[in-house]
Amino acid sequence: MGRLSFMGSVSPFSRSRSLRGGEPRSGHRLPLVSAAVVSFSLAAPVTAVAVPQSPAVSPSATPPAAMSTVGGGLLGRPGTQVNLGSGTAVLPKDVTARSWIVADAESGDVLAAHNAHWRMPPASTLKMLFADTVLPRFPSSEQHKVVPADLTGMGAGSSLVGIKEGETYTVHDLWLGVFLRSGNDAVHVLSAMNRGVEQTVKDMQAHAEELQALDTHVVSPDGYDSDGQVSSAYDLTLFARSGLQKKDFREYCSTVRAQFPGETTEKKGKKTRASFEIQNTNRLLAGDSDITPYRGIAGVKNGNTTNAGATFTGVAERNGRVLLVTVMNPEKKEHNEVYKEAARLLDWGFGAAGKVKPVGELVAPRGAGAGGQAGANPSATGAGKASARPGTASARGGSSGVGVAIGVAGGVVALLAVGVFLVNRRWPLPDLVRRRTRP
Repeated sequence: MGRLSFMGSVSPFSRSRSLRGGEPRSGHRLPLVSAAVVSFSLAAPVTAVAVPQSPAVSPSATPPAAMSTVGGGLLGRPGTQVNLGSGTAVLPKDVTARSWIVADAESGDVLAAHNAHWRMPPASTLKMLFADTVLPRFPSSEQHKVVPADLTGMGAGSSLVGIKEGETYTVHDLWLGVFLRSGNDAVHVLSAMNRGVEQTVKDMQAHAEELQALDTHVVSPDGYDSDGQVSSAYDLTLFARSGLQKKDFREYCSTVRAQFPGETTEKKGKKTRASFEIQNTNRLLAGDSDITPYRGIAGVKNGNTTNAGATFTGVAERNGRVLLVTVMNPEKKEHNEVYKEAARLLDWGFGAAGKVKPVGELVAPRGAGAGGQAGANPSATGAGKASARPGTASARGGSSGVGVAIGVAGGVVALLAVGVFLVNRRWPLPDLVRRRTRP
């Protein structure tokens, strides 16, 4: 099928109705883009403009007339936005989602969108922001013994992976519970480790703002329906794109099934702990009775709540191109409809990529350097140090032509090195997925 999958753990150690906050129970790199050219141009920085909207107001039945223009003016318009090129197939007519977006994961080009900045309840797709925020803070091998306070505050009917008080779990276990079973219990335990739910919400909100996901207002870290909790198809796609920079994130979101620790039992003075299998509720990844795994799928996260309906963000690769799709709340309420509409949009995207004129872009984080990589600072690299050394040598050489020549030559080499660095360190880093042919 040519489906994408992770290697084993990259950490140091390593069909029923949906429940609120997720779904019930039921490992990728992009090819490295080589710097074949030494000359490059840097795009002008994008000015992020958000239209103020009260996050306390529940989304209306129709999109607002004015929405955020982050990523481009067309993305702020209601309705479908697409610039079809010659020979490009029209968009699938049977997509009923209230909001959706199709984008190139590497370049950030938005190929087409529909109400991209419409602020709506995100359901468990918000867990992508939770993971992108919290995942780097704990090594996967760290262990945590669950206490009653860790599991307080979960909403009624929350999706659970089955964490038990008094049992010890690794961080790796907990993240599998978050991604595969959309376990709100796993989210709350990790939040407790992160100084509590309130602090985690603050951290997530700050990270969303850093990513320029300005449609998002976080109230609960698990995506459970909460007054004022909103995001958008555009923002959810930013979360996925940022999360996919992290190897562990890629591993967890693409894992189809895993063993999860069960409850410890004691018999004749001997304690044993069994495990049980959990399966990913992302139907484009795991399949279902009426849907097969999507060719090239590599994650990311699904969700379903009363207010949000079905939501889904996915990433897939074909023929060296990687696309991101987000679908929010299809009006058609058939079984697995959100995945079917996502698959149709991905099919269109793979056929249209390179033929359509982008209607916008996925912006880089606020902390991104000139080349687009967050935190990129040539002065902190070997290239940056090289550029400083020739200047010093030239100064010491005074009027020496040799010294000046060396300085100029060294400066040119350093400049080219910085160019290669920026080309290869664009946002996102080009190592999201790897191909693995499957029969």
